[in-house]
Amino acid sequence: MTLDGLKQVTIDYYVNLQRIKKADTGNNPELEFQLRIAKNKLASLGIPSEEYEM
Repeated sequence: MTLDGLKQVTIDYYVNLQRIKKADTGNNPELEFQLRIAKNKLASLGIPSEEYEM
């Protein structure tokens, strides 16, 4: 996989987690943990996650 492909997959994953968070009405510690991991991956790829937050 190319670096651009990896970036796109990571962005898509983060956006999907954001959609789940928006639809979730309760407290979900696992979702919050996955969001932190995805956000760190985006940062390590040089992508600001703020651009993809809902």
